Amino acid sequence: MEKKVFGYPKYDDNGEMILTTYENEYRDMLMDIRVYKLEKNQTKIFTSDDEEIAALLLNGKIEINVDGIEKVVSRKSVFLEGPYAGHVSHSKIISVKALEETEILVQKTKNKVTFNSKLYTPEDAPWKYSSQGWYGNVANRRVNTIIDHDIEPKSNMVLGEVLNDPGNWSGYLPHRHPQPECYYFLFDHPEGFGASFVGDEVYKSVNRSFSAIPGGKLHPQSTAPGYQMYTCWMIRHLDGNPWLQTDRCEDEAYTWLHDAKFNPETNAFEKK
Repeated sequence: MEKKVFGYPKYDDNGEMILTTYENEYRDMLMDIRVYKLEKNQTKIFTSDDEEIAALLLNGKIEINVDGIEKVVSRKSVFLEGPYAGHVSHSKIISVKALEETEILVQKTKNKVTFNSKLYTPEDAPWKYSSQGWYGNVANRRVNTIIDHDIEPKSNMVLGEVLNDPGNWSGYLPHRHPQPECYYFLFDHPEGFGASFVGDEVYKSVNRSFSAIPGGKLHPQSTAPGYQMYTCWMIRHLDGNPWLQTDRCEDEAYTWLHDAKFNPETNAFEKK
């Protein structure tokens, strides 16, 4: 089966939208990632003998039970409110009952290590501006990290979110890392769009599209002026080589911009 790095998935008749699996065209991600649309009063149960599981609320209102941790939570929009996400190790259960029409993203990966179950809240993963004012004030984005190696070192995956200001860039300077990463895109208006770079290839990112970035590929992103872009970012640690927040891995061709100064006379950035 041919391997791919960008997808435009659709919901099936059962309200399931498949992004990556261990066998499909995006198998290099080493993760099973799906999005579910739940009708009011519909319940989904997630468990696996050999996978850890994270269930992220994108929008709606749910009654969630994370291995006995039960709570009613809601999220109007990824653009307006912070995340709720359940996270369990293998053989544990996440149950989600929709109290209104709801969308959730479910991320799984192989992991036989046991860790404590957790229901993450917006207070656990606050939005913080990253790169604000840099590169001519066009790389403004808010980032939160729900799960990473520092938060849960026994996990094999990373889960976080990004909100790009309209017309701004993300993942800039262009960077790479050996671990595979998947981006799931949403826009604050359905006709919104951006550009997703995977190595030397460029794809049009639209609402509910995703990028499946193999390890080692450069992967900056941008969104069109007038449109705010949401990205759910998911990384799979490699055995013995987890992704760390300190791993910037920026391409050396662009690092001169860190110290560059803007010259208003030439309307250009100049090296020191």
